[in-house]
Formats: sequence, structure tokens, C-alpha cells
Amino acid sequence: MASALGAVTARPHLHPAVALALPAATARKFLFRSRAASTMYAASASSPASEKKTTTVFVAGSTGRTGKRVVEKLLAKGFGVVAGTTDLQRARGSLPPDPNLRLVTADVTEGADKLVEAVRGVDAVVCATGFRRSFDPFAPWKVDNFGTVNLVEACRKAGVTRFILVSSILVNGAAMGQLLNPAYIVLNLLGLTLVAKLQAEKHIRRSGINYTIVRPGGLTDQPPTGNIVMEPEDTLYSGSISRDLVADVAVEALLCQESSYKVVEIIARPDAPNRPLQDMFAAIKQN
Repeated sequence: MASALGAVTARPHLHPAVALALPAATARKFLFRSRAASTMYAASASSPASEKKTTTVFVAGSTGRTGKRVVEKLLAKGFGVVAGTTDLQRARGSLPPDPNLRLVTADVTEGADKLVEAVRGVDAVVCATGFRRSFDPFAPWKVDNFGTVNLVEACRKAGVTRFILVSSILVNGAAMGQLLNPAYIVLNLLGLTLVAKLQAEKHIRRSGINYTIVRPGGLTDQPPTGNIVMEPEDTLYSGSISRDLVADVAVEALLCQESSYKVVEIIARPDAPNRPLQDMFAAIKQN
């Protein structure tokens, strides 16, 4: 359960004069982010179509209702996929047989060191995990906070520089003045789920990894209706969206450099114009 609701340009380089004015650690972090942002896109832009298919993505939460759709759409676009799962038998039964799909055992709650080998050698990670309802009051924090942090740290250790997170709208509801929003109240009754997700987002943004954080509204399992509305962070506080469309946005983020270092919120509306995702990403200010 990833959420209980439901023209390529490079990141600007640091000007030499600015670099001299910044502390060395800050300048190094900026340069790391700039290089990370361009690596995968440069390969895609310069490689023939047959080579693009070798680009490999690790999907955490691959047997979930959103993660499964991400896997299917990645395979359809010719990506190699490493599907992380806590249940190999379930994954074999739910994911499509494909020569470009490899299943691995990966539990984000078991720590970064155990995840390193699962993500080593991939070009990017899509995190579509979410806690399963149980009697464990700490489940949201184990998965949606510590689990995501573990995956980010595994990426840093393995040299993976691209990370897509499926989060949720209203994670920053308190700062948005939405403390009395029924959805914010209900979701945080389940172990402060939205607070856990927000803390994980903050870790990603501090990590130096090239990230895109996708915050969908209420998730539905029905086929898409309407078109995608994409807004900057802390804008949307209601609305829903098909998991299929969420998967489309997550996959497009890997193909579109305009998505780098951005937090986007998405819902679907029948009256929304049908705009290319690349244009929508481009319209969002970079963090």
C-alpha cells in the first residue's frame, strides 16, 4: 500500500564564483547531485533503442497494487526490472513472466546492509512500498519511514544515484493547515502514517541522490478516468487517482530529466486537459 489515500535539460552547474563562496562540503554535494542527475539521461539520449532496454530498475514493493503496475509498465517500455519482494512465491504468481524480469528477496525493514546486494548494479530505484495493516502500531514507521531510509542508504552504498518514491498527498498536512482534514486525521490514526512518510521524504532530500517524490491522492484500482493534474508540493489536499496513472508518472520520471529533484502531487480530474507528463514535470519548480 504505497498510499492509504489514493526538452531534457541538465540541473544547473555550480558557477565557479558561487563555489568559492560556499563551504567545501556544500559545493561537493551540489556537484554530486549535478553529476547524478545527468548520468542516466545521458545514456538514454546517446544510446540506440536496443541499448535502452538494458537500463535496469529495482522496484521495492513490486507485488503491491501500485508496485505491480510499475513493474508491468517498466517491462513494457523495455527496461530490465529487478523486483524486490518479501515473498518470492507470491511474486512468481502475480508478476508477468518476462526475460527482463528478475526476482530477488528484499525486505526494506531489515536494514540497508541487507539491501545493498539487491540494488547493486541497477540504474535506478522505484520505491512503492507501504505497510500492511496489522496489530503492530509501529508498522507504518518500520516500512514507510525506516524502510525507505534503509533503501536510500543501500543506494548510496551501492552507487545508485536515481530514486523515485511513491508517497502521498497531505504528508505535510500540518504545515498546510489541514490538521482537521478528515483524511489527514484518519491516516495518522494508523500509526502516524503521513508523519512517517514525511520524515522519509526529508531524508531523501538530504541524501544527495537525484530524487523524484510522487505524492498521489487517494488511490483507486479502477482504470483511469480523467486526466492527470500535477501540482507542486503541499498544494493538493483532496482528490483521487488510478494506480495505473501513478505508475505512469513514476516510470515517466525515469525518462524525463525535468523530474529531477522535484516533489510533485498528482490527482485525476475529468475536466483536466490532457498534457504530456514531460511538460507537467517541467512546470514544477526544482527543489
